[in-house]
Order: sequence, then structure tokens, then C-alpha cells
Amino acid sequence: MIPLVYADKEEEQIIKKIGGSDEVKRHLENLGFTVGGSVSVINSLGGNVIVKVKESRIAINEELARRIMV
Repeated sequence: MIPLVYADKEEEQIIKKIGGSDEVKRHLENLGFTVGGSVSVINSLGGNVIVKVKESRIAINEELARRIMV
């Protein structure tokens, strides 16, 4: 398992674990990040990571991307 922030770009990954407080987990779940779901990193720039999750593109900061394990 590695944090999403270190995942290869354009390669589909399966979310294995989401860390952090209950509030952080709930926030990420509301954005579409669920254990067992697929996610792929599109780009990372300026401390932000742009990902594709559930047919949507979402920008999250690096701190949140480190809590998503793939």
C-alpha cells in the first residue's frame, strides 16, 4: 500500500484504506473516495493532486491525498 500522492499518473488504482479522523474520512467519502473504489491520478501541481474518481475530476490537497492508501 502506498499513499495516493505517490501513485503513478494515469494508472487506475483501487482504494484500500482511508486514514484520518472521522471528519476527514466522511469528507473524502462525500467526495466519492470509498474503500474498494477506483481512482487515478491525473496530475499533481503546486501541492494539489487532481484525481479522477467516479467519472469526476476532483482536486484535493497533498495532505488529503496522503491519507488515501492504494
